Amino acid sequence: MARCVILALSFVATHASVGAGTVTPGWAHALEPAGIVTRGWAKTLELAESVTPGCAKALERSGANRAELESALSQASPALRPHLEWLIAHMPEADLHSVKGRFIALDAQQALDAWQSAPWHAKVSEDIFRDAILPYASVDESREAWRERLRTIAQPLVGDRTSLAAAATAINRGLWPIVKVQYSTKRRKANQSPSESMETGLASCTGLSILLVDACRSVGIPARFVGVPMWMDGSGNHSWVEIWDGSAWRFTGAAEATGESLDQGWFTARAAEQRSDDPKHGIYAVTWQASPLAFPMVWNAAGPISRARDVTDRYRSLGTAVPVGQVRVYVTAVRGDQRTAESVVVSDAKGREFGRGTTKDERFDANDHFSVLVPEGTAVMVSVNGGEATMSMTAAKDPTTARFVLKPAGLPAPGMIGDEPKRSAKGPAGKAVTKSAAEKLKGSLWKSYAAKNTKAAKAELESGAITADGVTMPIWFAIHGAKPEGGRSLWISMHGGGGAPKEVNDQQWENQKRLYDMPGEGFVAGEGVYVAPRAPTDTWNLWHQGHIDALFAKLIRDMILVHDVDPDRVYITGYSAGGDGTYQLAPRMADWFAGAGMMAGHPNETQPDGLRNLAFTLHMGGNDGNFNRNGIAREWSTRLDDLAAKDPGGYPHFVKVHEGKGHWMDRADAEGIVWMSKHTRVDRPTKIVWLQDDVTHDRFYWLKVKAPKAGSRVVASRAANTITIESWRDLGELTIRLDDSMVDLDQPVIVRTPTTVLHDGSVTRNRKVMEATLAERGDPKGIYPAELTVTLPSTTSEPEPAPAGDAAPAKAP
Repeated sequence: MARCVILALSFVATHASVGAGTVTPGWAHALEPAGIVTRGWAKTLELAESVTPGCAKALERSGANRAELESALSQASPALRPHLEWLIAHMPEADLHSVKGRFIALDAQQALDAWQSAPWHAKVSEDIFRDAILPYASVDESREAWRERLRTIAQPLVGDRTSLAAAATAINRGLWPIVKVQYSTKRRKANQSPSESMETGLASCTGLSILLVDACRSVGIPARFVGVPMWMDGSGNHSWVEIWDGSAWRFTGAAEATGESLDQGWFTARAAEQRSDDPKHGIYAVTWQASPLAFPMVWNAAGPISRARDVTDRYRSLGTAVPVGQVRVYVTAVRGDQRTAESVVVSDAKGREFGRGTTKDERFDANDHFSVLVPEGTAVMVSVNGGEATMSMTAAKDPTTARFVLKPAGLPAPGMIGDEPKRSAKGPAGKAVTKSAAEKLKGSLWKSYAAKNTKAAKAELESGAITADGVTMPIWFAIHGAKPEGGRSLWISMHGGGGAPKEVNDQQWENQKRLYDMPGEGFVAGEGVYVAPRAPTDTWNLWHQGHIDALFAKLIRDMILVHDVDPDRVYITGYSAGGDGTYQLAPRMADWFAGAGMMAGHPNETQPDGLRNLAFTLHMGGNDGNFNRNGIAREWSTRLDDLAAKDPGGYPHFVKVHEGKGHWMDRADAEGIVWMSKHTRVDRPTKIVWLQDDVTHDRFYWLKVKAPKAGSRVVASRAANTITIESWRDLGELTIRLDDSMVDLDQPVIVRTPTTVLHDGSVTRNRKVMEATLAERGDPKGIYPAELTVTLPSTTSEPEPAPAGDAAPAKAP
């Protein structure tokens, strides 16, 4: 230990050039303070003892840089020396001639310290350490000293986690808001080093993957760079990250966290289609060990060579390839020079729908497109924004891509005619609509929408499964009671289980069908459509993965169309793992629901901020101590009380801990269903608190953002004709939807922060906005006739979020 301290002091420096090239000054490690310069750096060293044959050969090839490498070896402690010899023996050829001795010695010592001090040290062999923690680079990025700075960021994110997988997913969730780097095709170059990405805040999938690999390595988590040179459809390359979990390599997309889960990503299905008989279609993992394969750096074929392993077969076994006889139809939309998120529907010539969703904007990888599976040879119609633009094509074996180049926002949609529209500073244009005409238009737009979509919705419900974004969710439902005048209520009830074999989760599904719809006793709520969906996966986080939001949205839309469900009386509940889902989904989808009932679950990392306008009930057995469920339920009770006290009119809640009950509450929780049934949705609240989860949304009540960002937060309120943005964080532009129940649109509307007026003027009612807001959700009560977009100041009163605690995952039986 004493020697390590001395070495650390010896490597203190003020130089910015410690690697092969120039390093950003903020990243430079002090290397030569006055008075502590060692003579070993000044001249080529005659090693006091022999090195391994591999290291000796590498030194022979290093030419004029040999003195640098030998000096590094001379300074290494006995514990570090064999690892450093291995590293030199396996360095890329170009690095042998350029990497400085001081850089490699310090970097290797920091890698060794991170490995030895990690709580999972025993699960990482020496071979894994050398291959996936010790290396100072992944591919051909600039060589720089990144470990110390990234460790100061990553270590608090890891906290006291002792699982490699949990630590890695925690870093992938929390890293990006801190370093302020996001995916963008406008990054300076593909192969950016960590400091280069952090300097601009933009990175490609390659740069993001390099940064995540290095952040993991900085705290002793083995991580390696993985990529495919070309997708099978020829649409380009992609890069991601693999993590060693103690027994196997697992994958994740950098800045594409899927909660606490690994081996999930938008590219999984594509990866399953790749094959290595053609090298450009293989999937490769970077290795520093000996290998005859070179990693195909398609962005820089002349860069330093990195060795690789072919891991194609493992990915082929992880996903589901396109079924025989079907092809993928991809849809992308562009406004100006930016990919943009637009509502899209893909159907056949008779109007039968294959799928609907949202095109991917600039937040997503350039090869990540909205897609649906279509029988090969089918004539398909692709419609964007309810008909703003359409395209007909035949689904063929070759990539079938519908690429829409749309007019920039603010110009009339194709086919729009009429007088020159009134314009707000950044509002949409189009023929102005009067108040009375807007009310009539709502009805006609809904009638047209229902005529186009009801048949497909009915067929989907009758099939017993909902499909969205390529994921299918089986459903069971029963209809109870006479239909009220305003339409039926809808109850979505999520089963428990998770992290268990399929048959166990199937049985939990059967239980949920009867939980609140009791044979011989009827439905607890008395009236409504009671739906028990079957989770699409058997993972522990059954109900709060990103695909659930889209599936529930489509389920609600289908039920509105087919069974006359009242959009203001939609409720969600769940038991055990289903309760986990309620905790997570209720805040981030609060604007879809009238009430949410959490029964016997665990919140994991979610926060209650978004519940401000949602009736939320929580029921827990007093003796349900697994994962501290009962303790956390009592904490949430206090938190909700405090939120409601500080925000009059907000956070309606009913929390009950059923003392003497365990995980099974003998249906005492059913009183929560009755309590929820007395509430209706607050669809145009006077105040909104919107905190983005790791699964983000672009719309929440009457607010919309173009580029949702995990962890961003905004508080907005309205009074008379003034909208006040009270606070915000990680938010640049904000779109505000309005109608005449909220403000008088025939009078000027003011949008302001506590200190700045952002807009003071007219906001025009517009058919285009009405069509777009209907197409987004298929909610007849969610139609808005007007909107405007404001740019928020860079300063904000919103504080940075506190580091998240290490909430244990609730893997309830």
